[in-house]
Amino acid sequence: MIEVQHLCKTFYVARRGAGFGQALHSLFHKDYEEIRALDDVSFSIQEGEMVGYIGPNGAGKSSTIKILSGILVPDGGSCIINGRVPWQDRISHVREIGVVFGQRTQLWWDVPVMDSYELLRDIYGVPEAIYQENLEELTDLLNLSELLKTPVRQLSLGQRMRCEIAASLLHNPRILFLDEPTIGLDAVSKLAVRKFILRRNQLHHTTVILTTHDMQDIEALTKRIILIGKGKILLDGTLDDIPGSHGNMEQAMADLYRNYGI
Repeated sequence: MIEVQHLCKTFYVARRGAGFGQALHSLFHKDYEEIRALDDVSFSIQEGEMVGYIGPNGAGKSSTIKILSGILVPDGGSCIINGRVPWQDRISHVREIGVVFGQRTQLWWDVPVMDSYELLRDIYGVPEAIYQENLEELTDLLNLSELLKTPVRQLSLGQRMRCEIAASLLHNPRILFLDEPTIGLDAVSKLAVRKFILRRNQLHHTTVILTTHDMQDIEALTKRIILIGKGKILLDGTLDDIPGSHGNMEQAMADLYRNYGI
């Protein structure tokens, strides 16, 4: 379903020192630092798999998800998802994927949630019967009935994230990309989101790629993990492949990061 081979992506970030002199200098001469976000990344994911894509901040997780979503174009390598190149056939590609970025919203801030859902239905061209069926299922499973008439800006973070997940699934995507979906959520909201994702995978065989720093999310949802650091794949296996994973998982991950020098 997902075949990634030798992906590379480089960013050039402007740098300057503090102070007026440095600011003036930067007007005429900019200094750039080369950041290798992805460096020869390869992996494959089969239909229906739930995979944890983990690593420290700046490891390349979000860059990978953006390439898989068709948002970014890599400098080199190949990516085939359902027989398509994401950034070359974006319209057809996005009809089969759902994306949730925990720190960004796809809902319109000042209008009720239902209005955003109606707009997304039109954007994706979802037939009315299928839309109503999906909306009813998602409303029930995520307990959204009291939220649909509320403007997004008035929702708590946990309420908004449940609405975001529902929005990403209204068009029945085959693949769901979750980038920090439980960031900032309380314990009750986290449990509800995890339970829903598991149920979605069981009922619809949805492929899930999860990036998170919360190892409880990884333990609850995935059997396979891919560890990335400094733009390189360092480990592709299971939680049992992490030394000390049967004890304190957070400490085990911290030790693993130190061992890899990331």
